Amino acid sequence: MPRLMLTDERWEILYKAMLSSGRIYDKPAHRITMEGILYRMRTGLPWRDLPKEFGCWSKVFRRFNLWSSKGVLSHAFNTLVDSEDVEWLFIDGSIISAHQHGTGAASSATEDIGKSRGGNSTKIHLAVDSGGLPVYFELSQGQVNDIVHAKSLVENSPKAEHVVANKGYDSDTFREEVEKMGADSTIPRRKHQKKGNEDVDWCLYRYRHLVENAFGRIKNYRAIATRYDKLSRNYSSMVTLSFLMMWLPMHA
Repeated sequence: MPRLMLTDERWEILYKAMLSSGRIYDKPAHRITMEGILYRMRTGLPWRDLPKEFGCWSKVFRRFNLWSSKGVLSHAFNTLVDSEDVEWLFIDGSIISAHQHGTGAASSATEDIGKSRGGNSTKIHLAVDSGGLPVYFELSQGQVNDIVHAKSLVENSPKAEHVVANKGYDSDTFREEVEKMGADSTIPRRKHQKKGNEDVDWCLYRYRHLVENAFGRIKNYRAIATRYDKLSRNYSSMVTLSFLMMWLPMHA
């Protein structure tokens, strides 16, 4: 049997969160199916190469696709996120290369795959709380500038006292929007700006590595570090599952 990722305690927590969506039935077979999905997320192998110990590969994929379309994993993530009172909110974006097998969806939509210097790519826009745990994320085409999703990240995240970001979010308009939301912004200005950075809280800015650490953790999963999923919905569900793996220890 391949190495499993969920203890009994963590599976119970995750399963209760999934069942609370009201969109799946209570079946014992769901656990081994989830382990198969996690195995694929960890290794990045094609669904067809999934070890037989997890059951028929097509059944595992169909169930994952069904859970994705019904928003079961997104509901579980929103259920387990326990950050109602966030003091600091860190935001950033990270580019993910899209494998050639993930770029052939028969759709008129972009599926959040665009062109950047490295070729076909997707970008994950992420917000983490004071403890470095993910609270909200969005996908976009790889060439999209971080500032485009900045306001949405803050609006859809738990209310914070401070919003911290790097120079890629240097925008007076965005700073004003953050202030309207009742938070202070810690965003350094680029060198060409007339106004300097005397007002930047560099002690707080040092903790911005928390959002970079979150990216580092989920990129340990090969199906996250490289996008193999053709549908944006399915890749988003896989990213959601990787963030769920960060939250489960907090509830165990």
